[in-house]
Amino acid sequence: MPITTTRGAAGSDDSGIVTITVDFPPVNALPSAAWFELADTITAAGADETTHVVILRAQGRGFNAGVDIKEMQQTSGFDALIAANQGCAAAFSAVYDCAVPVIVAVNGFCVGGGIGLVGNADCIVASDDAVFGLPEVDRGALGAATHLARLMPQHMMRTLYYTAQNATAQQLHQFGSVYKVVPRAELDDAALEVARMITTKDTRVIRRAKAAINGIDPVDVKNSYLLEQRYTYELNLAGVADEHRDAFVETGKAKK
Repeated sequence: MPITTTRGAAGSDDSGIVTITVDFPPVNALPSAAWFELADTITAAGADETTHVVILRAQGRGFNAGVDIKEMQQTSGFDALIAANQGCAAAFSAVYDCAVPVIVAVNGFCVGGGIGLVGNADCIVASDDAVFGLPEVDRGALGAATHLARLMPQHMMRTLYYTAQNATAQQLHQFGSVYKVVPRAELDDAALEVARMITTKDTRVIRRAKAAINGIDPVDVKNSYLLEQRYTYELNLAGVADEHRDAFVETGKAKK
């Protein structure tokens, strides 16, 4: 199954830990329906009162490569574009609104929509080969600058956004947004280490702590992301986005 959920063994110290794994070969670029499914899965995990913490991880070469551009280009009209944007918004919000803390374990690449998931998470652990970035301008689109800004200082975010460059896990660790960087073979254990610390706390307190922290957040991540999407829709209506996506689907590279 592309999206699976596992829970620690009943009666064990890990019984309150729910792990959600995404596996969409070859690069974990998710079709529209999968973004909505991921949102529902995360929300359901947090709604279960026996859940103390959620770990979001991925199988394969990288954590997330964003939306499935081929799906978008193979669909006439704007239905696929709208579905992708709404699906991403739903999944990002599900991470943010999950009733319990969400830990993301990032391996390899985390780009595009992956930044939305990670930027809204409560804790980030990453493998030492992980990179984070938004190639949106190379695809004729905008989005998730809101979430990238939660990972790094403002001017660094702007520079990387305009140039479509990536930041390394080590850089984000220095910025203070990534909790721990470990070899890939140790990534799951690093996520579990944090999860186990959280499960030792009273979940009634932790759930309210999550709500309180969201309540004092200085940025409304939902409305700011919707504002970004307004400009993405403009680029699509103008035909600019199709030029860039077609070039990427045909060559695998950004349009010159």
